Amino acid sequence: MNHRLKSVLLGVGPALGLTLLASMAGAEEAAAPAAAAAPVVLDTGSTAWMLTSTALVLMMTIPGLALFYAGMVRKKNLLGTMMQSFAITCVVTLLWVIIGYSLAFTGESPFIGGMERFLLNGLEKASLALPNPVPESVFMMFQMTFAIITPALITGAFADRMKFSSMLVFMSLWLLVVYAPICHWVWMMDEKGTATGFLGKMGVLDFAGGTVVHINAGVAGLVACLILGPRKGYGTDNMAPHNLSLSIIGAALLWVGWFGFNAGSAVAADGRAGMAMAVTQVGAAAAAVSWMFAEWLLRKKPSALGIISGAVAGLVAITPASGFVDVKGALVIGLVAGVVCYWGATGLKHALKYDDSLDAFGVHGIGGIVGAILTGVFAVEKIGGTAGLLEGNAGQVMTQVYGVLTTLVYTAVVSFILLKAIDMVMGLRVTAEEEREGLDIALHGETVH
Repeated sequence: MNHRLKSVLLGVGPALGLTLLASMAGAEEAAAPAAAAAPVVLDTGSTAWMLTSTALVLMMTIPGLALFYAGMVRKKNLLGTMMQSFAITCVVTLLWVIIGYSLAFTGESPFIGGMERFLLNGLEKASLALPNPVPESVFMMFQMTFAIITPALITGAFADRMKFSSMLVFMSLWLLVVYAPICHWVWMMDEKGTATGFLGKMGVLDFAGGTVVHINAGVAGLVACLILGPRKGYGTDNMAPHNLSLSIIGAALLWVGWFGFNAGSAVAADGRAGMAMAVTQVGAAAAAVSWMFAEWLLRKKPSALGIISGAVAGLVAITPASGFVDVKGALVIGLVAGVVCYWGATGLKHALKYDDSLDAFGVHGIGGIVGAILTGVFAVEKIGGTAGLLEGNAGQVMTQVYGVLTTLVYTAVVSFILLKAIDMVMGLRVTAEEEREGLDIALHGETVH
């Protein structure tokens, strides 16, 4: 604004002149090019929530999953089963810090990350997990807990019969060549929050791990139990859970920890996190009830194992949908998942005669598939920014199916190759004598009396 015009405006009177000056200044600002977006600054509330969520998700593996699985095996394999979860927690932590995080969350390729964060190089105290308003160290730790629980879930499929050494080698390689790439495909984004991963760019919705965690782990578990073959005495010996009280405690810890898993995936303390928490509770409860009544109807008695398995199935199914659906959608997803996963853990397994010891595929694989596809049906645009079938976007269902099939095929093929290679080099399965004796004594030299 030139000085003469400014003088004229002030001459009409201080109050009116200042008002007109302010109006014209605002018009000039509006006409000017838009200023650059304000930089992301640390949000202490969101950071506190993400610190809490990280601890909750770690609790899901140790002690949650360790107890859940340990109670369902025979007593002679209790310590060996818990040892698997604990050892995976330790080994994956190191691998994630060395290279896993970098492969999953850096780089410009839509298929795999780079070496930018090798040994966490460049990750400093002030680094933010752009576009999120939290420290990158916290985001790295949060994602580490996902990387830990995913291979740990696989162990349920081959419980009682894999060599501990072979298990460690398989899980280490699987983390780097299966988990990290799929994580990158789905969740990698640039500093503006735009998806840059292969599946993310296509519009595949997975808020907290339906494809990345559950389908991934479930399919790998199915491949593993098929290659290993059934347990000695499967179908004739009594292989009932030895202590379901441990499994109930483990399931309860999984349920509580899952709030960090799903609501934490908002990477913010906001309304979307609150909605994710609400639908998680509803989905889990609905699936537990539907599994219980399906079992009650078909087997005349509702079992403790059934209701906790149903709750976990509901938690699995609501995971990909948790940041995209409302409570009504969660209710339907949970009810469907409970019945379908009950069929997967009983009818499908018995029809195809594979020994998925603790139903890793029946619950996580099938539950993840159900949840991923139904996300495309019930997604609400006002919640997650994407409409589903019920809001007129029928194509989202096909996009979800594509994401499911891509994950399923890649995981199955690469897991098969890894397992076959390890079997050729060092063997996968314990001897028949070690299996009869129990993994606790045979592999670890200790037992529970």
